[in-house]
Amino acid sequence: MGQSVDRMGLLVDQQLVDFIENEALPDSGVAADRFWGGLAGMVTQFADQNRRLLATRDSLQVRIDDWHKTHGAIAGQEIEYQEFLRQIGYLVDEPDDFEIEPGPMDPEISTICGPQLVVPVSNARYALNAANARWGSLYDAFYGTDVISSDGDLAPGAKYNPTRGAAVFLEVSKFLDEHFPLATGSHGHVMGYRVEDQRLLCKTRDGEVGLKEPGQFVGYRNEEKRDVFVLRHHGLHVELVSDPSHPVGATHPASLADVVLESALTTIQDCEDSVAAVDAEDKVGVYRNWLGLMTGTLKDTFEKGGKTITRELAPDRRYSSPRGAGFALKGRSLLLVRNVGHLMTTPMVKDAQGREVGEGLVDAAVTVLCALHDLNKSAGMRNSTAGRVYVVKPKMHGPEEVRFACDIFGAVEEFLGLEPNTIKIGIMDEERRTSANLKACIHAARFRLFFINTGFLDRTGDEIHTSMWAGPVPPKAEIKSADWITAYEDRNVMIGLGCGLSGVAQIGKGMWAMPEEMKAMLESKGGQPNQGANCAWVPSPTAATLHAIHYHQVDVFAAQKRRHNEETPGLDRLFSMPVANTSELAADAIAKELENNAQGILGYVVRWIDQGVGCSKVPDIHDVGLMEDRATLRISSQHISNWLAHGVISRAQVDETFQRMAAVVDKQNEGDPLYQPMAGHFETSIAYKAAVELAVEGVSQPSGYTEPILHRRRAEHKAAR
Repeated sequence: MGQSVDRMGLLVDQQLVDFIENEALPDSGVAADRFWGGLAGMVTQFADQNRRLLATRDSLQVRIDDWHKTHGAIAGQEIEYQEFLRQIGYLVDEPDDFEIEPGPMDPEISTICGPQLVVPVSNARYALNAANARWGSLYDAFYGTDVISSDGDLAPGAKYNPTRGAAVFLEVSKFLDEHFPLATGSHGHVMGYRVEDQRLLCKTRDGEVGLKEPGQFVGYRNEEKRDVFVLRHHGLHVELVSDPSHPVGATHPASLADVVLESALTTIQDCEDSVAAVDAEDKVGVYRNWLGLMTGTLKDTFEKGGKTITRELAPDRRYSSPRGAGFALKGRSLLLVRNVGHLMTTPMVKDAQGREVGEGLVDAAVTVLCALHDLNKSAGMRNSTAGRVYVVKPKMHGPEEVRFACDIFGAVEEFLGLEPNTIKIGIMDEERRTSANLKACIHAARFRLFFINTGFLDRTGDEIHTSMWAGPVPPKAEIKSADWITAYEDRNVMIGLGCGLSGVAQIGKGMWAMPEEMKAMLESKGGQPNQGANCAWVPSPTAATLHAIHYHQVDVFAAQKRRHNEETPGLDRLFSMPVANTSELAADAIAKELENNAQGILGYVVRWIDQGVGCSKVPDIHDVGLMEDRATLRISSQHISNWLAHGVISRAQVDETFQRMAAVVDKQNEGDPLYQPMAGHFETSIAYKAAVELAVEGVSQPSGYTEPILHRRRAEHKAAR
């Protein structure tokens, strides 16, 4: 920690003070005393309540643990178990039927459906890439991924492969024929596009034809060497880029150099699970990038392919309508910000007694202060044209904690001079007490709610921890296919629809974790919009472009209307986490499950501790790259802890496996010049000790969260440098 200074009775790290007073406050319209006084008032008002809420979590968990130790698994005792949960206040009464009333919000939230990115805002380059992923090349998405085979003549190669390009043209023409059909014929046979009499005309061997639905043509732009034609379907825009002078356009029958899809409509700029931020130095870096996104000034310069590249936010895209009127489409995703949850405190701000302040309080004050720079704009590069700040709030347990978050946002609005309910809240439905009381949680946030989103990774970790003493959990592959997960996902949609979210707020789905497996994603992820999800998470801008195809294939609002009257799964199914009969598991199957968990933990934790990387593509035990963050870590560590607690594995077996897997992870990272090997350094490697600690101490960690150990060990590593 650096030097601290007094600000309205708070002891604040000098680095945070300098950022707030020299960067965030200027041009915000907020005076320094007003900001620090507001934050100090929040600490006085909310700190004790925050501690009480966390104590309630612990108390409930102890009582649930005791119930399972006495009664065993839930199966066959569903009525008794639910009655017990009601008696202890874990389950609350559902409110009467209602509909949310958040007021006007941006169309990306209310009326347009599409992919959603999540990106660590600590990395400026990634943050900019994600913000600019509003538009993506369908050509590149097909050409550069496994959606199209790389066998034989289709191999990409070092230079552009016209054979592979022809395969891309074929797939793109299929997409256009399906969603923007011609009156007759196929886009694959078009020899040119042009505009005449407010219509898009397509030249074919049999003459010119128009679109089957002429209204899908909404605009165009004529440039010196190329023409851009804009189509619209399900609220999403597609650009046909005609450029015969382009190397790719020169090989296309209609000179289409590219087809560009509106892709990532929204992006969560993440201050939480994908970020390794443990002190003022780290958090100021996080806040500074978010501020740059809100002012529109964020840039990043880096070397790529021997060239120096500067990346900045993309401008809006301008066109003429068919009637000749000018208009623009946003060039960037609508940016949301994910604050941390209620659990962690931060050493960068302490109260008058020297106690660390809740990090969520600081996040709320600072991220909204930064967003004032966007709200104060009347023109130019704007994020929210509706004048809203969209804060995703993770890891809340039940309606009381949701209400607490809303009260915090109300206090921030008051001292920053914002209208009530300017700050909107996204509820991550990723903890079991929230899932079980989702309608009450939505009711608590009904004037602020902009989304509910399932986070099946954290949700699985919390399920394992909450039911720790019910019995040994099955292998992870079996957990993924268990009925309780289906019930959880369906409840999120059905309860959301019942609370009036359709056409008002987002209902979201979770991440596709394999960024190299795009063919599999394209084949399977279409099920999410078909289930009624307005948005779903993807791991990259390329994945967003491919996933956008699904929102052309599925009319989400029609899917929601279809599902609206379906029966909502009950609590019996939600609480049906199976208990494994481990006597039926072969010893080698148990060993392989342990190896898989240990390798994944080590591969993620070593980067978190040693390099401060909070989210990355980590090779699994089979060398398949998986997107890992603290949510996946929570599952693996809780899984090992559960098997240790029930004697499925021994501590000696855990230690031997971790030591063996450390060598595997070292080998996988041998090309990284910053990597510090763990094998042979088990007594001195802080990363290795953190990984083992997460596995063997998981039962005692609050809600099974990994943050307390990770933060402590990362701070230890930074202090030792």
